Amino acid sequence: MEIFTTNGITVSVETQYMPFHSNPRQSKFIFGYHITIENGSPHTVQLLRRHWVIRDSDGQVREVEGEGVIGLQPVLLPGEIHAYDSYCDLGTEFGKMSGTYLMSRRDDESLFEVTIPEFRMVAPFKLN
Repeated sequence: MEIFTTNGITVSVETQYMPFHSNPRQSKFIFGYHITIENGSPHTVQLLRRHWVIRDSDGQVREVEGEGVIGLQPVLLPGEIHAYDSYCDLGTEFGKMSGTYLMSRRDDESLFEVTIPEFRMVAPFKLN
């Protein structure tokens, strides 16, 4: 598990290879990830946008940006947690992702970025 805290917001990430959705012969490798966002700050915050940087082991880099996460722009009161699951497709057996969330403090509407820690995605058969 990878964990990072920015401005009192802690983001943790767990990954898993999804063999039943992958097809190595066609260079299709699917990885699921579980993200937990915990508001340890004294402010109510809202997640507005996400920005991902996805790197395959062959050097390809993709960027993905958009509103919220999985169709939501969650509001977290102090002490609250929001968790969600998503996935990433790679063209190689391993790669990595990192990124940021753009968040807003609800009391003064100030914007700030929260770091999503870099995490690796590795097909288990590459670990031998």
